[in-house]
Amino acid sequence: MPPTGNDWLALTTEETLEPEIAICDPHHHFWVHRPEPADYQQYLLPDLAGDVNSGHNVHSTVFIEVRCEYRTDGPDEMKPVGEVEYVQTIADASASGSHGPTKAAAAIIGHADLKLGEGVRPVLEAMQAASPNRFRGVRHSVGWDESRELANREIKGALGTDGYRAGAKVLAGMGLILENSLYFHQASELADFARALPELTIVLNHIGGLVRVGPYANRDEYVLPEWRKGIELMAKAPNIVLKLGGVGQTRFAYGWDERETPVGSEELAETLGPLMNHCIEQFGPERCMFESNYPVDKISYSYNVLFNAFKRLSKSYSATDRANLFHGTAARVYNIND
Repeated sequence: MPPTGNDWLALTTEETLEPEIAICDPHHHFWVHRPEPADYQQYLLPDLAGDVNSGHNVHSTVFIEVRCEYRTDGPDEMKPVGEVEYVQTIADASASGSHGPTKAAAAIIGHADLKLGEGVRPVLEAMQAASPNRFRGVRHSVGWDESRELANREIKGALGTDGYRAGAKVLAGMGLILENSLYFHQASELADFARALPELTIVLNHIGGLVRVGPYANRDEYVLPEWRKGIELMAKAPNIVLKLGGVGQTRFAYGWDERETPVGSEELAETLGPLMNHCIEQFGPERCMFESNYPVDKISYSYNVLFNAFKRLSKSYSATDRANLFHGTAARVYNIND
């Protein structure tokens, strides 16, 4: 059988570039069991430690909700509190230093249904009680497309509904962050939403929802210009912050996961450069942060190769700008003192 997982990734090895650069990885997950991909059914602290300790100077990480260890009883709206409770125990274990110097899950993003409006407050308060020193907000993704080939995360037009906006106001009033993901053609919806709630910090995942599969497969002549316009539009809202990463997912359709030998950082940087640089030019380094999206993106490249690629493509930026991209922006947004 051909190698898979870590054995496959080990076929491409590189020396770590600029190992002194401080990193706060603002986007990864933990899970006990996940049906797909089969190679990564479990991803917990020892697995993350194996990746972040592969050469780069990762000071801290941010856990992003992924429906991990929800409560199995009680009201449905309170079940996601179980994820925050569980990840808090992982973060405590990491803080002991037993798995290396990285402070894993130094900030925790849970999930709550903002469409509850004012009713979301008890959920958020329970999450704060579960993690008084690390809970920073929730992700309520709104990705929707009319095609059945793409997964819908919410109802059409969720960002414009009274319930979602009322819940977001509660979030903002409590000083918490809204993490979000969507599809590129929803950029105007997020821009309108951000203008309506200027007091709310919105962290947009995965370079703004580029998708190149399903109805958007082999249509780069349409998709990429539309994506670029969406990035430019959303960048005008000063309360939106952008994550640079997530491109190893199959919906980005680069096919790295199908290779006999994993991609190296030079090719990865060359491919990602035009995308990442457009984002940085529009949002500015102080509103951008490099993310791993591990272990989802682990199907495509190793942690060491990914951050080598980020270092290659950001080489022309100033030391201050690079410090923001790799660490400063994330540490500030998620209030991490590492």
